[in-house]
Amino acid sequence: MSTATVVSERQKRKNRNQRDGRASYYWYTIPGILAFAAVIGYPLFKNVKTSFYKWNGYGTPRYIGWKNYVDLYHDQTFWVSFAHAAEFIAAMSLIPTILGLLFGALIFDFISPYFGQGWTTFVRASLFMPQIIPITVISILWNWLLSPNTGVFNTVLKSVGIHNPPNWLGNSHTAVLAISIMLIWIQIGYTVTIFITGMGRIDPALHEAASLDGATWWQRFRVITLSQLAPEISIVILTTAVAAIKIFAPVQIMTGGGPGTSTYVPAFFSYFNFFTTQKVGYGSAIATVLMILLSIFSIALFRFQNRKGADL
Repeated sequence: MSTATVVSERQKRKNRNQRDGRASYYWYTIPGILAFAAVIGYPLFKNVKTSFYKWNGYGTPRYIGWKNYVDLYHDQTFWVSFAHAAEFIAAMSLIPTILGLLFGALIFDFISPYFGQGWTTFVRASLFMPQIIPITVISILWNWLLSPNTGVFNTVLKSVGIHNPPNWLGNSHTAVLAISIMLIWIQIGYTVTIFITGMGRIDPALHEAASLDGATWWQRFRVITLSQLAPEISIVILTTAVAAIKIFAPVQIMTGGGPGTSTYVPAFFSYFNFFTTQKVGYGSAIATVLMILLSIFSIALFRFQNRKGADL
């Protein structure tokens, strides 16, 4: 038998052993697959199926085909809810990402070297604290802070001479802004934590070499830090944008979608049709469209991230 034949046989045997070894791990995915099918897969299937029916939650559903989706296309409130979701993307994703990069760099480059690990941990924990408080508690707290008569915000404004401060949550022009301020406060700690972790993996030699060449802190931050943090930035934008699109609890607790429809978002609009107007099929159609848009957005951002990772 020739040497080439022996090598080929050994390689085939090695590949077969590797496939058999990988196959043995597939059995460990069965519990996760079953849990996914029970908790997510089956409800998702039922929701999509219900979206093709007219149903008030009891009695026999009546099949109406694509009518719910046609009505949804012509529903102005549905499109307004997505416009509000876009505003919340700025509050939960874009602004916290920018602030998180700046705060993270300041903590990593200045507070940590000059004030020590104790102060660094304190600042990071303080910023991250809103992330571990239940959103219901935070929403109730901010309801009190934004109260037109006894709230802290308006009390401060009155003390500096503004005698008619706005009714933050009761005015259609300020309600989205008020909720957005709260969401920015919540999200900054998450972005700072992710970015500081990413800064820790950057090779210090890159910054040292740039400093020796006369680069300022801002130049090093812009050229080195931002480019090296591309994976973290992608993950933060993805997770926070998805959270912004499906936001529900703050709107439900703080404004109930009002005044009027000024704070309607897709998830709340779906909930409103499910439980208030009892248009279950219509609410299911809204939830289905929201799921499809979230999936498309996530896949697109993942592909963009993978492309950027390959470029790096």
